[in-house]
Formats: sequence, structure tokens, C-alpha cells
Amino acid sequence: MLAYGAIEPTFYGGAAMSELKVEGVTQWSMPVNDLDESERFFGDLLGFNLRGRLGTSGMTCVSVGDNDILLCQRETPVDSERAGEGTVHHSFTVSPETFERACKVFYEQKVDVSGLVYRAQGFFTGRELYFFDPSWNRLELRDPTWVKGMPEPPFEEIAKA
Repeated sequence: MLAYGAIEPTFYGGAAMSELKVEGVTQWSMPVNDLDESERFFGDLLGFNLRGRLGTSGMTCVSVGDNDILLCQRETPVDSERAGEGTVHHSFTVSPETFERACKVFYEQKVDVSGLVYRAQGFFTGRELYFFDPSWNRLELRDPTWVKGMPEPPFEEIAKA
């Protein structure tokens, strides 16, 4: 019998999935419309390290911290914000200073910002800035130092300060 809240093991092909132990994430990938534009966005604007293209595969590797991200050229470009609908997104942790600088830079550069959330409860608390890259991937910058009771200015107020 499982304790309250425990998850029943999932079986695949007769073996309990918990028998395997994944040790980490090697890399993850994001679809993009244009590699050149995405390299500029992630490298020049967000400050990721551009590691280089993977031959003629239509992929570029960028890194941030200990994480490698493959930007993968889409076969058919997405030309609508609808591609970023829903809750799927990629989140990046930043300092309070970088968070506020990002608000200003995104405002000046006309980056499509979809919202600013002040999250006092949950797994990932702090202030979260949601925005889209040029390929309509929903991204998030998260400042985990914000806590309930601190000021909650709107995006435009931070951007124009």
C-alpha cells in the first residue's frame, strides 16, 4: 500500500520506470523560425553564450549557466503568437538588477511581453516576466528574490523608471 500522496510506479514493457536513474539534462531544444535572428536574440539580447552551429543540421547550440540549448530551425516557420499560447514556456533565473534591466531593454527593443506575475506561493516563487522570442516561443525571466509584501509595480513602471 502506498502512503497518501505517493505516486504509483509506472510500468513500461514490464519494468518499473523507477529502476532507471537519469542523472541530469544533457540539453534541450527549442524550435526557431530563423537561426540567424535567434542567435542574435539569445546571444546579443539575452546574453547566452553562442557555442556554434552543429554542421549543416539546422541547429545552433547556445548555453546559459550549465545548460546547453539547441535552437532548431523549423521546416515551416510559425508566424503567429498562437504558437506561444498555453502554459508551455522556458524559464531563466536572473538577479533583481537583471530583471529590472530586462524590463527596460525589452520595452526599448519592443520585445513582445505577455505579462508580469508576482508569485507569492507555489514551487517557483518570485516575480516572473513572460515574453516571446522572434519565433513565438514563450520565455520567462524569474527573479526568485521577490517575496510577498514587496512592491508590485507594473511592467511599464519598471521599464520607464
